[in-house]
Amino acid sequence: MEERHETVIVGGGHAGLAMSHHLSRRGRAHVVLERGRVAERWRSERWDSLCFQFPNWSLALPGQPYDGPEPDGFASRDEVVRFIDRYREAIAAPVRTGVHVTAVRAAPDRDGFRLETAHGVLDATNVVVATGPYQEPVVPALAGALPSRLVQVHSRAYRNPSSLPPGAVLVVGSGASGCQIVEDLLAAGRRVLLSVGRHRRFPRRYRGRDMFWWMERMGALDQTLDERPEARDRPNPLVTGVGGGHDIDLRCYAARGVTLLGHVAGIDGARLRLADDLGTQLAGGDEGVAVFTRAVDAYVARAGLAIPEEPAPAAPPPVAAPTAIRTLDLDAESITSVIWATGFRRDFGWIHLPVLEGNGEPIHRRGVTACAGLYFLGLPWLHTLKSSVLCGVGRDAEHLAERIAARAEHPALDPAVGPTSRRP
Repeated sequence: MEERHETVIVGGGHAGLAMSHHLSRRGRAHVVLERGRVAERWRSERWDSLCFQFPNWSLALPGQPYDGPEPDGFASRDEVVRFIDRYREAIAAPVRTGVHVTAVRAAPDRDGFRLETAHGVLDATNVVVATGPYQEPVVPALAGALPSRLVQVHSRAYRNPSSLPPGAVLVVGSGASGCQIVEDLLAAGRRVLLSVGRHRRFPRRYRGRDMFWWMERMGALDQTLDERPEARDRPNPLVTGVGGGHDIDLRCYAARGVTLLGHVAGIDGARLRLADDLGTQLAGGDEGVAVFTRAVDAYVARAGLAIPEEPAPAAPPPVAAPTAIRTLDLDAESITSVIWATGFRRDFGWIHLPVLEGNGEPIHRRGVTACAGLYFLGLPWLHTLKSSVLCGVGRDAEHLAERIAARAEHPALDPAVGPTSRRP
């Protein structure tokens, strides 16, 4: 017997569950298919010491605001998992775990879609792809030229310092993941070298408030790419919730013994060739602090808020000879491990429908594709800056649920979306 559903949601993380909530509210039948467990990436693809990057008050999903005792604290990885688990139970989401969707195609003999899984085939009128933005680890091709004696892991597979062999550790990538892993290694007394790339620093707190509070208050979280097209290629701000949350400044790492390097330009056996760009990258990161504090100051003045001024952030400590190291001998530095904190790419190759660009990015407008009934949810900038985070995904899920309900009630009026746009 063929299994048919009105809507299949692919992915049982916070986005898929938010979608389930809004469909249930409208009485629309659906099922959620999850390849592992609910919130699997939080469970098995995050390191042990990771904390939620934003204050706990933003740990919220549709119908379930944060109700814990520390709204200004930062939840641990396991606390985030428990929050999402409680949400699944509260909304009674129809989740099937351990079901890996390997392909989505047009249904062969009717409108709609056919989903192939290791457990059989399902047909659906609608499919919502809610698999998240962190899918396939990006590891530079030059990693294959490193000596085989080195242990190499992507940040997704890193767990804790004791999981690495004794010796120095090279971390490649200075985004939030790379920096938090550096701090984790330092706390364990490991010697660390950090290859620095593009990054953007924000103060954790300014004028008495968390940076995320300011971003929400100023409306930055609700901005769209139509309003801020330049934001597409900007690095995410460096933030951490570890230890109650604090600023991240790579120069402070250097003061604690971390060797800062330019980005890796090439590999010759056990020797790395490094770009002469460390100073430029550090200066670029500093610009983020200045831009952010100026924006807050201007907003406070414009809104007439009675919030005390704060002295400009102290000048960061200097880094000695930032451009001096152009080659790195891995053996001489006793480096035994390399952690690639080099990000992720989307993996939608299992979607066999004309909704992807040549580079694999989905083509949509606010999650609605030109293929009637196929939707995306939970991606960065799907509609606004906060589209991929817990406190922001609900609004996009509600928008898609309205589309699905309208389509069921008036199928003849269901238009394919007009001009579509890529939302990375």
